[in-house]
Amino acid sequence: MTIIAALLAASSSALAVAEGAPGASGLDGRVAAVKQRVVDWRRDIHQHPELSGQEARTAAMVAAHLKSLGMEVTTGVGGHGVVALLKGGQPGKVVALRADMDALPIAEATGLPFASRAVARHMGKDTPVMHGCGHDAHTAILMGVAEVLAGMKDQIQGTVKFIFQPAEEGFSEAPVKPGQLWGARAMIAEGVMDKPKVDAIFGLHISSMIPTGVIGWRSGPTMAGSDSLRIQVNGRQTHGAMPWAGVDPIVTSAQMITALQTVVSRQLNISTQPAVLSIGAINGGNRENIVPESVEMLGTLRTYDETMRADAKKRIQLIAQSTAAANGAKAEVSFGPSEYSVTVNDAKLTARTVPLLRSAAQTVEIPLVTGSEDFSEFQKIAPGFFFMLGGKPKDREVGPNHSPRFDFDEAALGIGVKSLTLAALGYLNGQ
Repeated sequence: MTIIAALLAASSSALAVAEGAPGASGLDGRVAAVKQRVVDWRRDIHQHPELSGQEARTAAMVAAHLKSLGMEVTTGVGGHGVVALLKGGQPGKVVALRADMDALPIAEATGLPFASRAVARHMGKDTPVMHGCGHDAHTAILMGVAEVLAGMKDQIQGTVKFIFQPAEEGFSEAPVKPGQLWGARAMIAEGVMDKPKVDAIFGLHISSMIPTGVIGWRSGPTMAGSDSLRIQVNGRQTHGAMPWAGVDPIVTSAQMITALQTVVSRQLNISTQPAVLSIGAINGGNRENIVPESVEMLGTLRTYDETMRADAKKRIQLIAQSTAAANGAKAEVSFGPSEYSVTVNDAKLTARTVPLLRSAAQTVEIPLVTGSEDFSEFQKIAPGFFFMLGGKPKDREVGPNHSPRFDFDEAALGIGVKSLTLAALGYLNGQ
């Protein structure tokens, strides 16, 4: 059964509804009161998207809202990151809620009345910008959660830390410096998970492929670790009529691409966890009768286990260099700058949270997701739970994440506000 078929079947089945988290009395009314504001925020952010590392307007909007709620707000964390603290009426643990704010270099084709017409610099070039991954929804939802929880301050046992993160999608400006931090890593380096120390963290991701009213979840490895791959094959340029006078990096690259497929098909134990290795670009040469000096290949590696991830990277390097050497060429292999660890949901935190979410939506266990998330970096510091929020419209076709036609049912926004609020209250107030 496909993931979509399973989710559609689950959305039509009757699932038990939990009582909800302690302290969540009157939550539906509070969510209803803020829902239109969440929709308005989402549309405003969608119409004014900002690329990774450029989220100044969005961050200012978020910070102003959090300050209006009387929270202690810190800006400029790890770039344009915004962090706010809400101290409850009673002492207790610290729970963090995270939303990402950045958009993508995509020309929007949704036809929405609030569609983006923004253009910004991406890797040195002017490009259209669009919220094609739903980060506008994530930001608006967490702004709504902040307002709801601020109104319930006296009922909260502990502290809620709101993390609005920049640059989840990576880099938008070149050149990228070696070791340069971005997104979650940059915020962690500046102490976002400390002062006060976070005991657990929650996040969500809107999906246009999961029906509205359904929350998809998984315990343990959930979203893939991702590594961008670059292989530079250096040969020796010569006339195409005399290939023996040089070293052909194109033929070498062709052999290399075929050999690299054996990393997954023959070398990794994929009976434990799956893996994907794809070469997405190969560039070399500029004339039909010239064997070029070099060829550049770009690819992506997806894994669900950190040990397997490290092993695969070593095997990729060995194959590339050995194949090059067998042809008299040389290969330079590098990973990054785009790299994401495996998103691993803490088993105990997942088990205690999923029943609470049934007060907001139907919950369905989903298969592994091949997409990646740097929410995984927060999960290295504290137990974390990251789930999928269904937003598939019933009345129209939309594109998947990262598509120019990506959109979602705005009814999901209220569900998102309620689900994150339930997760926070459930963790702090004794669940």
